[in-house]
Amino acid sequence: MAVTSSSTHASAPPRSLQLPGVTLGVGLGGFADGIVLHQLLQWHHMLTSTNHDRIGVKYYPATTIDGLKMNTVWDGIFHVICWVAVLAGLALLYSRVTHHRRRVWTSPALWGWILVGWGLFNIVEGLVDHQILGIHHVYAGAQQAWWDAGFLLLGALFVAGGWAIQRRGRPFDPEGEDESSRSGPAAA
Repeated sequence: MAVTSSSTHASAPPRSLQLPGVTLGVGLGGFADGIVLHQLLQWHHMLTSTNHDRIGVKYYPATTIDGLKMNTVWDGIFHVICWVAVLAGLALLYSRVTHHRRRVWTSPALWGWILVGWGLFNIVEGLVDHQILGIHHVYAGAQQAWWDAGFLLLGALFVAGGWAIQRRGRPFDPEGEDESSRSGPAAA
């Protein structure tokens, strides 16, 4: 039974963008968390709840100079990991997409996978740092369980939304012809 090229593309997931998109999303999600929650809002830092953690890390309150210095160092380590993830995602994307690079940035497949990666960041960070280790919480205090649950819920919504978005996009074939030259529905 012969399978046409177009039917193969219609049912195949856009695999060439999955790993770079998810890796970029993990890094971008980490940067959003670090920049907005750690630095701008100062709701938490990496070690601000170690007075109640589950692994015995020394307590570093962000209200003291020494505590803030130590939290700033750990926030910096966190940002380095996010930076490496973004660079790795861009390197993967650059290595896989050799043609039509402008078109890939408008692809729902890429942005869907980036949203999936961002959601995965929230879920992993929320489960490991907030729930298992307890080294910090989204917003420490009496309502911290609700803030932490909201962070996990947002991550799950990002994964589900990203999955739905990437499925809307046509598989991106870096060696295929430029779809902008074709007639018909908008190219992914």
